[in-house]
Amino acid sequence: MEDLLQDFLQEAHDLLSDVDNKLVDLEKTPDDKGLLNDIFRGFHTVKGGAGFLNASELVTLCHLTENLFDRLRNGELELTAELMDVIMDATKGVREMFGELGQGVQPQPAEARVIAALQGALSGEAPVPVAPAVAEPERPAAVAAASGEPDWAQLQAAVTGESVQAAAQGELITRAEAAPATPVVAPAGSVKDAQAPSPFGRRVSDRPSGQAGASRRAEERGRENTIRVDTSRLDQVLNLSGEIGLTKNRLTSLRADILAGKSDSETLHALDQAVSQLDLLVSDLQNSVMKTRMQPIGRLFQKYPRIARDLARQLGKDVELVLAGEETEVDKTMIEDLADPLIHLIRNAVDHGVEMPEERAAAGKPAKSLVRLEARQEGDHIVLIIADDGKGMSAERIRAKAVDKGLISEEEANTLDERQSLNLIFLPGFSTKTQISDVSGRGVGMDVVKTNIQKLNGSVEIRSEPGKGSVFLISLPLTLAILPVLLVLLGDQPFALPLSLVREILPIDQQRIQEVGGKETLVVRGEVLPVISLARMLGWPLDRSPEYGVFMQTAERSFILGVDSFAGRDDAVIKSLEDFRPKGVAGVTTLSNGQIVLILDMKELLTDLGQHTDAGTAIRNFEFS
Repeated sequence: MEDLLQDFLQEAHDLLSDVDNKLVDLEKTPDDKGLLNDIFRGFHTVKGGAGFLNASELVTLCHLTENLFDRLRNGELELTAELMDVIMDATKGVREMFGELGQGVQPQPAEARVIAALQGALSGEAPVPVAPAVAEPERPAAVAAASGEPDWAQLQAAVTGESVQAAAQGELITRAEAAPATPVVAPAGSVKDAQAPSPFGRRVSDRPSGQAGASRRAEERGRENTIRVDTSRLDQVLNLSGEIGLTKNRLTSLRADILAGKSDSETLHALDQAVSQLDLLVSDLQNSVMKTRMQPIGRLFQKYPRIARDLARQLGKDVELVLAGEETEVDKTMIEDLADPLIHLIRNAVDHGVEMPEERAAAGKPAKSLVRLEARQEGDHIVLIIADDGKGMSAERIRAKAVDKGLISEEEANTLDERQSLNLIFLPGFSTKTQISDVSGRGVGMDVVKTNIQKLNGSVEIRSEPGKGSVFLISLPLTLAILPVLLVLLGDQPFALPLSLVREILPIDQQRIQEVGGKETLVVRGEVLPVISLARMLGWPLDRSPEYGVFMQTAERSFILGVDSFAGRDDAVIKSLEDFRPKGVAGVTTLSNGQIVLILDMKELLTDLGQHTDAGTAIRNFEFS
């Protein structure tokens, strides 16, 4: 029965996320009867489930909110911005209560101010904005009003259901574990409800203490180990497993014939066919299993409109978050790791990227700002786009600030182009409060964003134009588990290159190599390309000139990578290096003979080239065993 409870909680979480999005849409079109009906049904469904679980306080909150929407859809009440704030605060309370149910405890009563606001709205009173209670001990000191900085902890708690105290323990990117839960003290008249027997065979009582209730975040991570898979994909896996079983039986029969001395040409031909068939089936099975890990990224996107809306309301801005490509499928583990970096980028776009309505009007822009979050598949990569039509970033200002902070020298700043200047915001310690106002505030924690993206074997690129807006482009592999690679050799040592970067393989004729600006180049179909030896890139001794070249193309540049030879193509099962990850290494894989092969990160190696040899030294010292 515990599984049934977890299924219900997951469905409720998805339902509440859908309600949040519909609330954001309803605020734009308050007379939309379809949205009003959908939201009403959502609260009605949640209320029914809460009643089944004997969660009386949750039933009370859902019932009041359901009644409010009943009057809205019947035209008895008018939806105002202040009333929407009350509704949003109620959905936050519902989320928090479901979080407590997930821990096996009865939810605390909703905050008295929220209940009072709902009851007042139902009785026809004009609602006032719902503000956090000043006397609430677990909330952080209210410094937002004085500094102009939004209450990030409150915003995070409103969407994720964490307590404000837990949300305030760290940045969104590097949240600390939630604090141990405290016992629930039931109000008079409801102790009976708190001790009601659970339909799942145990009592739902006071909040557990100690290890049992130490961290809801840990429990949430445990629940995230499950995944919803379309039955058609499971059917395909089952069918392929059956086919592999039949082929295995065929191979067993052929092996018996060969051991019995029946190794004629017909038997050998049948063996060859069976092995080829098994190879195809295993490849298909591998692809099918990988597809079971793929999930529509819309399940991640659906919580962001609420975040953007709440933040815009706090700042007095009119912002619309536009979603696109929600059906794009991404590896489930990648979706979970993308959640916090995307929140960080979106909140920066709303908080610092777009202007106040009066600033936009003075600049001849519409009062409403647009922030776009889009996902699309390009080949074997997923591209995420976070764009805004705000004030943009000045490369010149960013360079000046980096020099002022001592992060780079004047000489280094003068050598940087616009793209390299914009990338300075990823330097640790780049941003301060002053820089938030002077340079559009884009550096707040951006070094952590970049680090988290790189952990997913991805990259992030910035494009910006002052006065027009900024665009962040995140490129990610389709999956973290398998990567098509080209195996190249330096002497006898193989290295793996991501096949997505490989355009062509060609022999290198030393007589065709020309020096341009002191660097070796090769003309390929009219295009002059630099030739970079992999040995030089890794800092290895260059015993001989490379015989072959790999025409490689990244987002930043095209070049010929010089190698000694090739060992073929492979679908590498990536294994990450948890404790030791040399710069320039995306991961490792193991060949069929047991040999360990490093998967090279070409973008990091190119960045390192000509500046220092940390990457090459680390790779050279890696134990290939």
